[in-house]
Amino acid sequence: MTDRSTLTGTVERYLRDSGHDWEPGSRDDEFVVTLPGDKKLKTVASLVASDSALSVSAFVIRNPDENHDEVYRFLLRRNLRLPGLAYAVDRAGDVYVTGRVPAAGVDEELLDQLLGVVLTAADEPFNELLVMGFLSSMRKEWEWRVSRGESLRNLEAFRTILARPGDPPPDG
Repeated sequence: MTDRSTLTGTVERYLRDSGHDWEPGSRDDEFVVTLPGDKKLKTVASLVASDSALSVSAFVIRNPDENHDEVYRFLLRRNLRLPGLAYAVDRAGDVYVTGRVPAAGVDEELLDQLLGVVLTAADEPFNELLVMGFLSSMRKEWEWRVSRGESLRNLEAFRTILARPGDPPPDG
């Protein structure tokens, strides 16, 4: 049986040695870790130690503007492939990835795997989720930026579905 102080010590040692950006959270025995992404600029994960387990959660996307059924079906199918974690929706409809592991099994290797799965779950499907849940808003944003000559840089990943004939070439 692992006590809470042993668990928090393991988590703190791992975070210090791994080089991850982190800080203490607002709750007792909480660690807030910032993980760099490819599609999503960063994923912020919360690790909370208790007497019996380590909980993890990370924000994925806000409540979709459209196609809720499609978004949620997509996430439920992905749940089948997520080891030890699952997508969840809060009261506001925002999407998180979350999980809980027994305290006795937590070591540096497990923490590395856990944060890797969290990052993959938040980052890998990010663009697909944006297209499914926010395409109308993205089109409006694209049109607004084009009409005002604003940079399209943060929308370039979606150029193939947003651009219209006559739109400016990719930002250089």
